[in-house]
Amino acid sequence: MTAPRRPPALLPLLLAALAAALPAAARAAPVQAAPVQAAPQPDVFVPSLWDPASPPPKPDLAALKPLLIVTGQDDPPFAFTLPDGTPAGFDVDLARALCDVLKVTCTVQARRWDTVLPAVVAGAGDAAVASLAITAANRRSVDFTSPYYRTPARFVAPLAAKAGDVLPETVRGWRIGVQGGTAHEAYLKAFFPAATLVPFGTVADLRAALVAGRVDLAFGDGIGWAGWLNGPAGSACCTFVGGPFTETHFFGEGAGIAVRQGREPLRVALDYALWRVAQDGTYADLWLKYFPVSPY
Repeated sequence: MTAPRRPPALLPLLLAALAAALPAAARAAPVQAAPVQAAPQPDVFVPSLWDPASPPPKPDLAALKPLLIVTGQDDPPFAFTLPDGTPAGFDVDLARALCDVLKVTCTVQARRWDTVLPAVVAGAGDAAVASLAITAANRRSVDFTSPYYRTPARFVAPLAAKAGDVLPETVRGWRIGVQGGTAHEAYLKAFFPAATLVPFGTVADLRAALVAGRVDLAFGDGIGWAGWLNGPAGSACCTFVGGPFTETHFFGEGAGIAVRQGREPLRVALDYALWRVAQDGTYADLWLKYFPVSPY
């Protein structure tokens, strides 16, 4: 069989012709290619938990009645009280945004955190937007929407350490501080066995040890660490490295909106509203407002 013929090599001939047509001065100076600039990356990663191509079913908005939404208090940035007594925070603003989507009148009531779930169970609140963890235990008493954020685990290192990526093989013998008796300690034992774990009784003690250099890294809840890194003590000291780590078996399914069991139409309506605020940019705006240091 005859081999296929190759087309004539035209590129060298074209380049030669072009070079002959250029002025001599232009040909004398080599052309320097401009360096390729990487696209700027956002400072804060906004989680995306909703498929834009798969909207949940749209509820019958006309059937919705005014809602009483309960939330926590004294848990910044999720919930706190302004000087005039008005509740504010990520959970509070998200609740109000969802009510705007559903075109329903809502009252947001701040409660002591340990009373939030019982209020929904007892019918003293229609829904709880309070960073409630979606767990098997909680599911026995309430129903949940899809998660509206997850709680990743992160490593934190001193700024001067320049730790780079954190892998099981790169931290052999390193002292990693962690709050004892937590899922974070269990995760380190399972996946970072070559490190030297240093357990602490409280997160405050762990942070103090990291600042003082008594541990090389700290490991824990990325949400809590992000808030600390956004403050004066954390920003002057430390930074996130490695991760995030989001294994559901250790760190859960995330936080969802709780509704009383049997109120399926309300749960469906809130899921629809969550999808809508994710698509129109409202969720991203709230995330950037309350998490200037990304926990992801």
